[in-house]
Amino acid sequence: MGNTVLMRGETVTAFTQELFQKAGMSEPDAKYHAECLVNTNYWGIDSHGVIRVPAYFKRMLNGAINTNPQIKVVRGEGCLEVLDVDAAAGFIGGRAGMERAMDHAAVSGIAACGVINSNHFGAGALYARMAAERGMIGIAMTNVKPLIVAPGASVPVTGNNPIAFGIPTYGEFPFVLDMSLSVVAGGKLTLAIKKKEKIPMDWATDKNGRPTDDPQAAFDGYLLPMGGHKGLGLSYVVDILSGLITGGVFSKDMKSMYANPKDPSLTGHFFIAMDISKIISKEQMKERMAQFKDQLKATPMWQEGAQMLLPGEIEYRKEQERRQNGLPIPVTTYEELAELKKEYDIQAPLTIIQE
Repeated sequence: MGNTVLMRGETVTAFTQELFQKAGMSEPDAKYHAECLVNTNYWGIDSHGVIRVPAYFKRMLNGAINTNPQIKVVRGEGCLEVLDVDAAAGFIGGRAGMERAMDHAAVSGIAACGVINSNHFGAGALYARMAAERGMIGIAMTNVKPLIVAPGASVPVTGNNPIAFGIPTYGEFPFVLDMSLSVVAGGKLTLAIKKKEKIPMDWATDKNGRPTDDPQAAFDGYLLPMGGHKGLGLSYVVDILSGLITGGVFSKDMKSMYANPKDPSLTGHFFIAMDISKIISKEQMKERMAQFKDQLKATPMWQEGAQMLLPGEIEYRKEQERRQNGLPIPVTTYEELAELKKEYDIQAPLTIIQE
């Protein structure tokens, strides 16, 4: 057996749904949460996919994640509101926030919704895509406990606070740009640890601020900002929108899901939805986005065989491939799931299609 096993996405979804229901989550919420994780794997964002299942499950069991939250509006109204999601799973709180923003945008053209008292919400693309699928432009962001060290600083000053954009194209795939503001997301360190692989030296530092290729030392240390001061500044903006103006927590007041496994993370999110149908028809948008894509594709490339790709295209191609061939799951994750299956008497199978 190598570092990974291949599994069907449907198999992993059914297993994860049943597991989360065991923790007290309703069937619809458990199904949605499981589908989010598997979709993330389909897109090739393995660091935010199925490898997180055991950690989320344990946090549900010990109450860090509230499996039956009472979500309510606590500030604002109409096109600018704040939801307190009652320590919900970030996926459930994130869905509520983006749906709220979209519902108001359908009336006013543009709306924003902040979310407080939440947990880790996975890949920002999940929520940006929700808007694109509804014919809207979506922007999703979340704050994270400080992990990024600034030049000259001996401790981290801000999180790798991700921001994602989703734009409908009405073509094969939506335009989706999803990026954390560190050189890489912390989940990639987790994945490298599980796969027992080294990392590039410019990804992160150890706890003393020294560059390292050891993913465990990096995980125990700090991340480096993308683009130097540019990524650093954008990270501050995401924290201000997601936690400061909403009345939630920001910067050092958040809690790590790993260092504080029994406590809600107190994470904040911020969602913006724009109903572009009020200024451009679906037919015009499709035509103009096709023109935009064609212009990019026509760019001359100096390297033979290279081509320009639209944001979201790599994920689209990866999804086509993985739906056909299966999802590569780290062996260590598979073994964790197998243990949970046995311990909690999960009936859904964990069938491997190839080792």
